[in-house]
Amino acid sequence: MKLAFCGNDNPAAYNISAGVLRNVCFVDALNLVPHVFLLFITFPILFIGWGSQSSKVQIHHNTWLHFPGHNLRWILTFTLLFVHVCEIAEGIVSDAQMKSRHLHLFLPAIIGFVAATTSIVYYHNIETSNFPKLLLALFLYWVMAFVAKTIKLVRYCQEGVTFSQLRFCITGIMVILYGLLMAVEINVIRVRRYVFSMNPQKVKPPEDLQDLGVRFLQPFVNLLSKATYWWMNTLIISAHKKPIDLKAIGKLPIAMRALTNYVCLKEAYEEQKKKVANQPNRNPSIWLAMYRAFGRPILLSSTFRYLADLLGFAGPLCISGIVQGFQNTSQDNTTTIEKDQSDSYLSSQDFLGNAYVLAVLLFLALILQRTFLQASYYVTTETGINLRGALLAMIYNKILRLSTSNLSMGEMTLGQINNLVAIETNQLMWFLFLCPNLWAMPVQIIMGVILLYNLLGESALVGAAVIVLLAPIQYFIATKLAEAQKSTLDYSTERLKKTNEILKGIKLLKLYAWEHIFCTSVEETRMKEFTSLKTFALYTSLSIFMNAAIPMAAVLATFVTYAYTADKKLQPAQAFASLSLFHILVTPLFLLSTVVRFAVKAIISVQKLNEFLLSDEIGGDSWRDGCSSVAYESCKKHTGFHPKAINRKQPLRYQLESYEQSSRRQPRPLEIGDIAIKVINGYFSWGSGLATLSNINIRIPTGQMTMIVGQVGCGKSSLLLAILGEMQTLEGKVHWSNRNRYSVAYAAQKPWLLNATVEENITCGSPFNKQRYKTVTDACSLQPDIDLLPFGDQTEIGERGINLSGGQRQRICVARALYQNTNIVFLDDPFSALDIHLSDHLMQEGILKFLQEDKRTLVLVTHKLQYLPHADWIIAMKDGMVLREGTLKDIQNKDVELYEHWKTLMNRQDQELEKDMEADQTSLERKTLRRAMYPRESKAQLEDEDEEEEEEEDEDDNMSTVMRLRTKMPWKTCWRYLTSGGFFLLFLMIFSKLLKHSVIVAIDYWLARWTSLDEHKKDETYYVAGFSLLCGAGIVLCLITSLTVEWMGLTAAKNLHHNLLNKIILGPIRFFDMTPLGLILNRFSADTNIIDQHIPPTLESLTRSTLLCLSAIGIISYATPWFLVALVPLGIAFYFIQKYFRVASKDLQELDDSTQLPLLCHFSETAEGLTTIRAFRHEARFKQRMLELTDTNNIAYLFLSAANRWLEVRTDYLGACIVLTAAVASIKEGPKSGFVGLGLLYALTITNYLNWVVRNLADLEVQMGAVKKVNSLLNMESENYDGTLDASQIPKDWPQEGEIKIEDLCVRYENNLKPVLKHVKAYIKPGQKVGICGRTGSGKSSLSLAFFRMVDIFDGRIVIDGIDISKLPLHTLRSRLSIILQDPVLFSGSIRFNLDPECKCTDDRLWEALEIAQLKNMVKSLPGGLDAMVTEGGENFSVGQRQLFCLARAFVRKSSILIMDEATASIDMATENILQKVVMTAFADRTVVTIAHRVSQILDAGIVLVFSDGVLAECDTASNLLLREDGLFTTLVKTHK
Repeated sequence: MKLAFCGNDNPAAYNISAGVLRNVCFVDALNLVPHVFLLFITFPILFIGWGSQSSKVQIHHNTWLHFPGHNLRWILTFTLLFVHVCEIAEGIVSDAQMKSRHLHLFLPAIIGFVAATTSIVYYHNIETSNFPKLLLALFLYWVMAFVAKTIKLVRYCQEGVTFSQLRFCITGIMVILYGLLMAVEINVIRVRRYVFSMNPQKVKPPEDLQDLGVRFLQPFVNLLSKATYWWMNTLIISAHKKPIDLKAIGKLPIAMRALTNYVCLKEAYEEQKKKVANQPNRNPSIWLAMYRAFGRPILLSSTFRYLADLLGFAGPLCISGIVQGFQNTSQDNTTTIEKDQSDSYLSSQDFLGNAYVLAVLLFLALILQRTFLQASYYVTTETGINLRGALLAMIYNKILRLSTSNLSMGEMTLGQINNLVAIETNQLMWFLFLCPNLWAMPVQIIMGVILLYNLLGESALVGAAVIVLLAPIQYFIATKLAEAQKSTLDYSTERLKKTNEILKGIKLLKLYAWEHIFCTSVEETRMKEFTSLKTFALYTSLSIFMNAAIPMAAVLATFVTYAYTADKKLQPAQAFASLSLFHILVTPLFLLSTVVRFAVKAIISVQKLNEFLLSDEIGGDSWRDGCSSVAYESCKKHTGFHPKAINRKQPLRYQLESYEQSSRRQPRPLEIGDIAIKVINGYFSWGSGLATLSNINIRIPTGQMTMIVGQVGCGKSSLLLAILGEMQTLEGKVHWSNRNRYSVAYAAQKPWLLNATVEENITCGSPFNKQRYKTVTDACSLQPDIDLLPFGDQTEIGERGINLSGGQRQRICVARALYQNTNIVFLDDPFSALDIHLSDHLMQEGILKFLQEDKRTLVLVTHKLQYLPHADWIIAMKDGMVLREGTLKDIQNKDVELYEHWKTLMNRQDQELEKDMEADQTSLERKTLRRAMYPRESKAQLEDEDEEEEEEEDEDDNMSTVMRLRTKMPWKTCWRYLTSGGFFLLFLMIFSKLLKHSVIVAIDYWLARWTSLDEHKKDETYYVAGFSLLCGAGIVLCLITSLTVEWMGLTAAKNLHHNLLNKIILGPIRFFDMTPLGLILNRFSADTNIIDQHIPPTLESLTRSTLLCLSAIGIISYATPWFLVALVPLGIAFYFIQKYFRVASKDLQELDDSTQLPLLCHFSETAEGLTTIRAFRHEARFKQRMLELTDTNNIAYLFLSAANRWLEVRTDYLGACIVLTAAVASIKEGPKSGFVGLGLLYALTITNYLNWVVRNLADLEVQMGAVKKVNSLLNMESENYDGTLDASQIPKDWPQEGEIKIEDLCVRYENNLKPVLKHVKAYIKPGQKVGICGRTGSGKSSLSLAFFRMVDIFDGRIVIDGIDISKLPLHTLRSRLSIILQDPVLFSGSIRFNLDPECKCTDDRLWEALEIAQLKNMVKSLPGGLDAMVTEGGENFSVGQRQLFCLARAFVRKSSILIMDEATASIDMATENILQKVVMTAFADRTVVTIAHRVSQILDAGIVLVFSDGVLAECDTASNLLLREDGLFTTLVKTHK
């Protein structure tokens, strides 16, 4: 057949006698002209442009610029493309009814489609290269196309074609579109003036794009890239080659930064405050403020959501149409006739009756629906993140202004503030995410029910009723879930507290053989936690079950009702469309319960927030007002109005500081003798209204040292805080000499450290000056401590860093105060945690030399009266009043009584000093630090176990291994996890899952068979019965599977925790020295939590969605085998999408987690150090830091959610392709209509589940990390607890005598380490008192550990009472000896429990022990006596008392051998004397081995062993050893004197 433009069967087509423009053929040809014109002009420009400038494709984003009407143009072009598709389809369908080919019906439309596509590509390239002159070509095109289409429309009107004809409508719409596009083009010319004007408008790209640090391009790319997240490709693909880090994700764009959003929200909130200002009982509404600030994006998101939901109903309708069409064709096969030639116009009815048209429409509807849905999600996510940033900034701003009394009186605890930050803001953010659902759902439900009613009549209402009635149950389950989660949390907190205690006191537990008692107590708590976990799991599985069962029940009810009430047979079209509608209906109902729950939580969160934002603020002194408001205002001034003013190269911080610098660095005052601070008639209170300080009249002289002294609790610290403005001023005034109140260097009594390096803690925001830094660290004797740290002064300390002792922390805080360049320094009791050497050194070097030379004003609160002679001015306080003020001479003359009192106190202090001179607390602190640090190499090793994969990468650094490792799913770990739940459960789970999905498929298959029957209703009952049975079985199986998964998860969690706890408790002591406590605790907290609560639902969801997808693909392939061919490319695409996404998602999730912690820490550390920050005037710097941390966390989260959108858009489009191929394949085959419906129904479900498969895979991969970490600890070696001797061979009362023989003993910590004791030989008689001494590291303590076999005895032996200890079971050995350790350890519980956890002794015995330890009277005075509670770590007793408790504990255990390991190191002289006495009397008949930390303790011992470098150097009585002039012992005694 020859082709002709207007067909060769109608000669009249080429007749132009009635005029050229009346000829159809000519008009259609005319329509080709504009399109061809555009293609001819633009193709050369596009190719030349791309060729000459090859970088154009990966365009650099700083030239990105949007022309006016950018988004409108994209929307119009997309609409135009859609109309073109309709035109092509209409042309092809019309053509099919002709005798010969009529190209004019569809060719112009095809070329038009190509031209429209070219136009937008062309426009995009002009826009990225910012060369608007080339837009003229487009302008001409729109004009020509508009004219050509108008001519066509006019001709139709002349011929009397009306709206009922589709072609007329299409042409009309196109005229409008071309007109609008023309208008957009004219607008660009008007605004940019690039032609017809002498001065075109110069435009600069947005500021964010000039900043190369901004990598988040969503706001700046074109509409297509926005909708498909195309710009994310580079990031997601690059994740394969190297992990995504903070640098790769860059900074937040300005509009999303916390500061910008804070300013918005703040203004809105202030407005609300003004509204309710004169109504005292009404609070300003945060809801309204949030709506004011973030209302527009929420509305936008809701619009997208409505569009998506309405498009969602296209699925069922199209299915119904296609299946209906099949039925009709099978019935109307006989009645097709050739249509009349001249009438080639289609009505829309005929057009939509075509199955292929419906398939394409379904495909487009799906693509649009998914795009809108993802857009809606993205907009809510972005708004939620912005809201969270703004709220965090608001909370932080408020924290900085909180009145101190609020925090100290417990109205606002740190816990509450942390909850606000960590929980309430997130609740609000989540609520915002789910917000559009609130108003979209009702619409969706109503629409769904109407459509169902249309399809099935009354019986549809039965099904809808089932769904609606079961919804409240969902809500009930959801609330129960929340309750169960809360109780689980309480128990796990308790369990963690106990675990923490075990780990802290593990050495003591092992030495006393008490591990199992404590282990059982943790197991008990774990069982309680487990019970609530069971309820949690039950409700989780119920909720999953409801989800799956509700649609089944609804479908069952509907179809059975229909079968018995309707007079017509159920048609396949009805059946499958309604099935599809039920699937749509379930989602909103399931989500509704979640949304309602979140809404309730959000309301509570807002109440808490409002309470917090309205709580008391600190009093406004004149200087304070001027200062604190400046910080944010100055930022706002810039960002809000003219962004040009910000110099991008300088962060905001410098602008914040510029005002500070002008004021802070003022020349030092030269004249001395004036008053720095003066308080007149001051009455101050801590917010209770009662004056804590009354009648205060003092002055503080400039450039001199003022000391404030007085008894504990007389108001010394309060006085400092009152001067700093932290207390409420009831009356009176604090006068500052005007130039001094900018910043005060203040060191609080309780040391406050930042989570930062040592250096940052000391400089604290001031510029680093090496000389000054060195002087300060020397004055505070920090250098030796710094040298011990692994990275010197670059080591992280604070909450998350290395734990320092009290004295070390205090010295760092004092160093910070000295280092600051301020005129005034306040030190609050800086000597309290320091020993005498350090105090003197600090006084001499730091205060007298460093501060006095600088002529800085110093106010010093202290108890150490011996420093009074150094003071220039003294303020003595008593009971909140000033007792005396003046120089020491004044007081000596005027108040002799006070002076004498001071003198006696000084004498007493001096005597203590002499004793104290021996006790060198600092060297002890350093020793503890060294002990904590020395195994740091091995500590690093342990952390590396997690990263062994990364290490392999370093060895052969080629790309393929890196890729392989980063894309590998941890299957081994998964298998370990699954099998730890037991093989029976695993089998049950797999079996029930497979069975359930088979039944679900069977139900739908049955339905297809039932509806495909012929008209006769003969088998109705048989089919109904079968259907009901299958549905019933399906519902039961749903319950069984959801229960088995949860049950298996629980069993696995139970076993893993049990094994972990037992493994840790039996681990060798060296493991605890090497592994940071936090690392072990993490396995019990975060990782256990993931295993308990997160893995089972993820696993359930993953298996469910995977099986659903597989069964769907199976069904479609069964219905239309051709589909399998199309499956290959789709499968390959899916594989690559999930592979790339998993890697990127894992990195982004880690970034999100790791950036969250510093933010929370920053909040809590600010709340703890409020007074210091305010005294230092560093609010602005801390705000800046908070904004940076918030933005960092937000950008990570934003990228994570953008990556999820990236994945979902791609899997959704893949799903749409599956639907299209399934539909086309089934139309081509044209088999039974029932199975077509079945195939399409399943194809539609795939779109919902594909992205869940990938998301769950990625989540599971991250969560399996927890199992892997736990497993790595399970591979640790345990101590060898079994001995070679039987219990029967060991005498009951061994060791009775206490005779010890040490024979050629060699000891090391581990087989691969050097020995710490070499060939030691000694004999200790029963009942002898032995002293052991030697320098640090000489092996004294190792010997004490060798008695308990805590270290590896690899040669020689220790024989006690004739039994070689290496043959004894460990438990027996350790339970028969006693030891008192250097650090006293007490556990939370009663005093009785602390003395005798095994509950073996009578009360009399315990009282006797307490009496010996001189604690009886104190314990008697406590409420409850022996049952009085000990807080965690024994904090409610002093160190001395704790040590005495340990002594009592050793006495309770009637052992004939007692070892004291430097037991007196951390206590004062008085307690030490008690101890010595007790040991001599109460333990007179027992063998006592004392490891001395001061030689003076062992001078009267029966025998002294002196160690040096692991070798026993000397061994004799003390008096004999002292006779040796050059002996080691003599040297030790001399140096210590």
